[in-house]
Amino acid sequence: MTNADSALTSRVEVRDGGVRRSPRRFVAPWWVRRLGGGFCTLIAVSILIFLATQVLPGDAAKSILGRDATPERLSALRAQLGLDRPAIEQYLSWAGNFLTGDFGQSLANGRNVGEVLIPRATNTLALALCAIAIALPVSILLGSLSAARRDGPLDQGIVVTSLTFNALPEFVIGLGLVVIFSTGLFKVLPAVSLFPPDESAFSNPMALVLPTLALVLAISPYLIRLVRASLIDALDSEYVLTARLRGVPERRIMTHHALRNSMTPVIHGTALLLAYLAGGIVVIEYVFRFPGLGGLLLEAVSSRDLPLIQATALLLAALYVVVNLAADLLVVRLTPRLRGVGA
Repeated sequence: MTNADSALTSRVEVRDGGVRRSPRRFVAPWWVRRLGGGFCTLIAVSILIFLATQVLPGDAAKSILGRDATPERLSALRAQLGLDRPAIEQYLSWAGNFLTGDFGQSLANGRNVGEVLIPRATNTLALALCAIAIALPVSILLGSLSAARRDGPLDQGIVVTSLTFNALPEFVIGLGLVVIFSTGLFKVLPAVSLFPPDESAFSNPMALVLPTLALVLAISPYLIRLVRASLIDALDSEYVLTARLRGVPERRIMTHHALRNSMTPVIHGTALLLAYLAGGIVVIEYVFRFPGLGGLLLEAVSSRDLPLIQATALLLAALYVVVNLAADLLVVRLTPRLRGVGA
C-alpha cells in the first residue's frame, strides 16, 4: 500500500458498502483561542513583572530603605514583602491576591494600592479616550482627502504637515501649546492640570484641553498616513475598478467600498495607540502635571514602591490585551470574509 492509500484509508472507513468519514477534529472558535492567548500573555507578563521586581539580583528591602537602614528594619520589611519565602511561593501568593482584587498596601503612604491606582487609571483613560475621540475622525477625514487627491497640492500639504508633527517630540508639542495658549499669545487655558489625583478629570474639563490637544497632534500624523496608505491600496483594487465600470458614483465608492475595506489596518493601529496612550503618555503627563497612570508609575519607581509598581504594570498589560482583543472583534465584524472562519 502506498503512502497515498494509507492517508486515504486513515480518513475514511468502508462499512456495509458505504463510505463513512472519520469524525473531524474539534477546533475551538477563534474568539476562544484569542481569550486563551490573552490569558496566557497576562500570566507570562505577571511572571516577568514579579521577576523584575522581587527575584532579580539585589535586595529590594535595601533599595527601598537605603543603605543606612538597620538590620531590624530590613528584616521587618522583608517579612512584610514576603521576601523571606521561596520565590514560587511568593509568586503564587502575589498572583492569588491579585485575582481576588487584593493589590496590597503602598509602601510610600500605607494606603491600599487600589485606592491609589484606580483614580489615576481613570484619569489616564479619560485623557486617552478624549484624544482618540478627536484624533480618529480627524485622521480618517484628512487621510481620505489626501488619498482622494493623491499627488495634488492638498495631498502634499497634508503629508508634509503630518510628517512635521510626527518628527516633533511630544514634550516640544506640549511646551509649544503652553507658550501659545497659556503664557504667550492667548492666555486662555491653564498651563498645568492642577487638580487632586482622587478627583475625576471630567470634573476639571479645562485641565483636559491642552493635554488632549497635545496627544491629538502627537498621534494624528501616524493615523493620517495609515488611512492614506490603506485607502490608496483599496482605491487601486479590482473591486473598486469593477464598481467604477458599473457606474457607481465616486462618493459611494469611497464610503461604501474603499473606506470600509481599508479600515482593518486603521483599527489595529488605533488599538496600538490606545495601548500606548494607556501607559506611554508619561511625557505629556509630566509636562502638564496631569495626575495619571504614567506619573504614578514614575512616582512608584522613584520611591521603590514595589506593590504599586507591580499593580500598575500588570494593569497596563491587561489593558493592552483587552484593547487588542476588542480590535480583533471589530475587524471580524467589518470584514465579512472572516466571519465563520477560524481566524
